Amino acid sequence: MSQHGKNHMPFRDVRPEDLRMPDLNPYVRTYQDFGPPVILGGDAPDFKGDWGRAFGRPGPLHVEIGPGNGFYLAGMAARHPDRNWLGIEIRFKRVVLCARKIVKAGMGESARVTRYDAWWLDDIFAAGDIQGLVTNFSDPWMKDSQSKKRLMSEPFATWVAKALSPGGTWRIKTDHKPNVDRVVAAVTEGGLPFDINGRSEDVAGTGAPWDPEDDVITNYQSKFIKKGLPTHALLLTRRSD
Repeated sequence: MSQHGKNHMPFRDVRPEDLRMPDLNPYVRTYQDFGPPVILGGDAPDFKGDWGRAFGRPGPLHVEIGPGNGFYLAGMAARHPDRNWLGIEIRFKRVVLCARKIVKAGMGESARVTRYDAWWLDDIFAAGDIQGLVTNFSDPWMKDSQSKKRLMSEPFATWVAKALSPGGTWRIKTDHKPNVDRVVAAVTEGGLPFDINGRSEDVAGTGAPWDPEDDVITNYQSKFIKKGLPTHALLLTRRSD
């Protein structure tokens, strides 16, 4: 996936001593010193193929890419504490906010967050490492000139097919319908090994394509509900072939 994404240079985590003005962003040091549940990006590749070590226990790995402030991640960890939950975030502040949310929710055993570039996830995940993937409200990058920045794309869907174990699920929620359309096209036209289990054009109106009790309404989703705007959703399962 990495060779198709917006970032062609390999990801390298930044330490305070790498920066000319390390205190310009106070979250850089907070991130560096936070400790569990934060996994430093420089350490994340060490867990490739054995993410149970990052949690100190075995368990199915469920990953949210772009957890923001961690509301969804911590909430789902509380619903399923037997699973290992990992957030992937690129911004220092959001990693820290997510970690604080995990600690506040008392989910420090079952949830972690790491700082990494979503276009270089081959660095940290082996084939079949992930049992559940969540992508909530990925940036739509609407202009044609921004197309290479879109995470919801055929290259990313191809990577998901590799990273998910057979029977693993991929949940998508978005306010931008083309995000769903592109994934559906990648699966149906590109022959990717997914079953499309369900699709919703308005989660608030017609429900999500998964158990409504097994979900968390994100901050973004709440905003769209208040505005009367739809949230689109898609559920896929990785086939064994």
